Amino acid sequence: LHVVLIQMGIAAGVSLVVGLLTLLAHVLMIAWTYRDATRRSSHPAFLWALVVFFAPLFGVVLYLIFGR
Repeated sequence: LHVVLIQMGIAAGVSLVVGLLTLLAHVLMIAWTYRDATRRSSHPAFLWALVVFFAPLFGVVLYLIFGR
């Protein structure tokens, strides 16, 4: 029983770390897109940030193709 509880704790810890890293990557993608779009894009930077917010990886690819 103790081994199962320890394994569940480890799995929860790993899940928490992966989730936090994913959230951090998402926020960094939004921030980078907004910052880059304010300098290089003729389209509103806020709209590009929204695109990346709702579709993170696809939004960055769209920005790199159409926004720059």
